Amino acid sequence: MIITRSQAEKKLKLFFGLDRFYDEQWKTIERLLKGERMLLIERTGFGKSLCYQFPALLFDGVTVIFSPLIALMRDQVNSLNAKGISARFVNSEQTAEENTQAIQDASNGLVKILYIAPERQENQEWLEATQRMNLSMIVIDEAHTISVWGHDFRPAFRRIINLVKLLPQQMPVLATTATATPRVQQDIEMQIGKKIKTIRGKLLRDNFRLYVIETQSEEEKMIWLTHHLNDLTGTGLIYTGTRVETEIYTHWLEFSGINSTGYHAGLDSTSRKDIEKGLMENRWKCVVSTNALGMGIDKPDLRFIIHTQIPASPIHYYQEIGRAGRDGKPATVILFYNSATSDDNIPEDYKLPKAFIDSARPSIKKYLDVIGMLKEEPLSERELMRQSNLKQTPIRVIKADLIEQGIIKEVLYGKSKKYEYQFGAKELDIKNFEALRQAKLKDLDEMIAYIYTTQPRMKFLCDFLGDCTHDENEYKNCDNTNLEKQYIEIAESDKKLIQEFRDHYFPKLEVKTHRTNLIDGVAASYYGVSNVGNAIHRCKYEEGGDFPDFLLKLSLKAYRKTFGHKTFDMILYVPPTLSGDLVKNFARKIGTTLKIPVVDDLQKKRETKAQKIFQNSYLKKENVADSFELTSSNSVQGKKVLLIDDIFDSGATIKEIGRMLTEMGATEIAPLVIAKTIGGDDL
Repeated sequence: MIITRSQAEKKLKLFFGLDRFYDEQWKTIERLLKGERMLLIERTGFGKSLCYQFPALLFDGVTVIFSPLIALMRDQVNSLNAKGISARFVNSEQTAEENTQAIQDASNGLVKILYIAPERQENQEWLEATQRMNLSMIVIDEAHTISVWGHDFRPAFRRIINLVKLLPQQMPVLATTATATPRVQQDIEMQIGKKIKTIRGKLLRDNFRLYVIETQSEEEKMIWLTHHLNDLTGTGLIYTGTRVETEIYTHWLEFSGINSTGYHAGLDSTSRKDIEKGLMENRWKCVVSTNALGMGIDKPDLRFIIHTQIPASPIHYYQEIGRAGRDGKPATVILFYNSATSDDNIPEDYKLPKAFIDSARPSIKKYLDVIGMLKEEPLSERELMRQSNLKQTPIRVIKADLIEQGIIKEVLYGKSKKYEYQFGAKELDIKNFEALRQAKLKDLDEMIAYIYTTQPRMKFLCDFLGDCTHDENEYKNCDNTNLEKQYIEIAESDKKLIQEFRDHYFPKLEVKTHRTNLIDGVAASYYGVSNVGNAIHRCKYEEGGDFPDFLLKLSLKAYRKTFGHKTFDMILYVPPTLSGDLVKNFARKIGTTLKIPVVDDLQKKRETKAQKIFQNSYLKKENVADSFELTSSNSVQGKKVLLIDDIFDSGATIKEIGRMLTEMGATEIAPLVIAKTIGGDDL
């Protein structure tokens, strides 16, 4: 298709209300209109989406955009539809019927732009539909995800390449990303192939003010936020390393009188959408989140981004801070780093990203176990989880690797998808596994180098990402150049504030369901963030005697804060698997203090194993299913029950007991436990 830039910019004004293209936007669009294949590497906020949305309107057929970002899909589809451009998306946020209708509309030529989550390529309906669609262009957004060397590689995304290889050579293909090192760039180019052309833009963000603040504890980070967050201009994001940290920091800011809310992937879809909407409306000073939030959120005026935990690499970091200041106005970017070490001499904030790297790929033994199972019979994903005692994420990693190596394949058994061993397949090739792990560890070391570098911080990031086009004098926007270093000092009043928070913050146990009379409960603490876990472990597994009094006092505080307005008729306690009378004795102390009778009626009717040995929720549920009973069948009829246990993990035990007590006539069941684990299931 031949069109001049002048003609194109007239259509740009008509379609999008914009006057002109950036030079690199036009270069990309011009080549796509000629049927070429392009890789576009440009910073966040550059306008990469226009490079595929505009030519899509000039082509006759449908443009398919593969994107891992559900929020981006939703925002861009809404924006396009508001402009009168027919766009739809296919992802997990919609019902199966809505996804089917979107695919059907695209097949019938009623959709100009179709966004789809790459995982949907496993869907037979989609595979069949691509053969009927009048495809005009394929777009791979966040293209670093198709490279094993990319910072967010997802095995399912490699299947996009299978589709690309089937396309006519003259069909345009565009891959876009803001974060590709030279190695990732080469990998993407090799995969897409066929004379792909690459445009790499400048990554310098001179509107950033970059700081690193070294700390010796989590408390120092919390105190800095209390004293300085409200002084920062506008609204922003605080990124944490885990869901638990998100919860803790959100409650700390609330305790400190700072308007904030928390976000992570474990929230339901409605809650996530509401928080995303509230972020756009500046409803809070900040949103505290894991990295589940931000990518795909089109908010140009985020004025600050703070990381309480170092990301796994400078690539991750550049991408996450790239959400700030997209309007070109100044934005503050702060990275906390807890360099304190314990007996292992490893800095505290190095441990979490290192653990993520170490656990990213299961052990070779687990690969071989899965191969052995599939040699016996084809199995579904759920069956593999049950037989292997692995969580969903490692099972999916193993499946993807084995499919890619041709060791197993997907097979449909009626409507059920199973995985089948390919007899005669080559042995498992593990040489790239360790190479990739070492590459990720090297990237983590580069993240540490960023913390301690004396050169301009933005130059460090640009150099790492392969953009070496800038003059040294352009970098004047960090605490190594023209900005004052930030330090933290904790006063006695700060220490008292932290202790007061610890004494009044108690994790919620979300167990309420429509099918039982369980209500959400409370834990006195998290198992792994204080001395609580050590005390419980000592009593349960090291013959340390009854749970100490400080756990009793903490649990009573949690009870009074959460249930102080309620009246309970009785206390039941979860019967032990291994810990003898520990929970029974603890429940009696609670009952004596609260003057609530403790009843010994809850018993096990069959042996169960310790829940901690099971890695996924399927096996945890099966372990305790139908395993409890009441020795007196009518003892809870019409009663409100306080249910006590020591540790809450997946919640399977509490939920099973709650189901049984509901059937036996209990009108309300409220769980109270000493500690909630930091872990949990993927499901």
